[in-house]
Amino acid sequence: MVGFKPTDVPPTATVKFLGAGTAACIADLITFPLDTAKVRLQIQGESQGAIRASTTAQYRGVMGTILTMVKTEGPGSLYNGLVAGLQRQMSFASVRIGLYDSVKQFYTKGSEHTSIGSRLLAGCTTGALAVAVAQPTDVVKVRFQAQARGGSSRRYQGTVDAYKTIAREEGLRGLWRGTSPNIARNAIVNCAELVTYDLIKDALLKAHLMTDDLPCHFTSAFGAGFCATIIASPVDVVKTRYMNSAAGQYASAGHCALTMLRKEGPQAFYKGFMPSFLRLGSWNIVMFVTYEQLKRALMAARASREVSF
Repeated sequence: MVGFKPTDVPPTATVKFLGAGTAACIADLITFPLDTAKVRLQIQGESQGAIRASTTAQYRGVMGTILTMVKTEGPGSLYNGLVAGLQRQMSFASVRIGLYDSVKQFYTKGSEHTSIGSRLLAGCTTGALAVAVAQPTDVVKVRFQAQARGGSSRRYQGTVDAYKTIAREEGLRGLWRGTSPNIARNAIVNCAELVTYDLIKDALLKAHLMTDDLPCHFTSAFGAGFCATIIASPVDVVKTRYMNSAAGQYASAGHCALTMLRKEGPQAFYKGFMPSFLRLGSWNIVMFVTYEQLKRALMAARASREVSF
């Protein structure tokens, strides 16, 4: 088996918290271009109807979007908003993933049997808490990814400038724009990712099909990413559109969804589906595999330090 072996001592809440944030940042560094391509595809055609948008589309497909961005804006455009993205993951993933097991244990009240309901409730809880903490970083990340690098429509000169400008022009409410759809999205994504990962991993281990090692983590993470993409794409598109919108463009997230449906049709809710799947699938694989290894490495280091004393 490659990697660190499971330790006898279960990881502490602090280890899970730090491990989840670090693993999520590593996953973001690797998959960020796919996320940027997804955002560009999701906002495409926002001010046009479905027929006109399909004939004047600037971006077509995942690779087409990435190649177009590199050609017109340079390779650096694929990492627009990376700083805010890493800030988001360090605060966001630490809460939604790192605290999941602790919240799940709270809902089960120490019972050895964990029901699907308890897992779903824990996923919804940590997903909502994470949004409350990290929403401003998500808004800034989306705004950066949506703007063309060096173009006339460039809205912000840097991450700090984005926070200041949004707060000054739109008030503190601007930094929490799209909180409702983001809570909905992340409650759904959190449940789809964590609960699916949890269930697949448990099933594989209980059926003795795999042991608790990298192949098991990889398989569980792939299934989690696929389920999350199918379930969360419509809410994700609405969240992206609403966060990126100018002040007053949409009265609410619901209005944004209705406008999309009326102007572009139901297919608009699955814009950027392929990059979403590539992003979530690869992100989940990198994150969960890294997270599992980090937990073991941190606990091994802690045990080694205690033995030396």
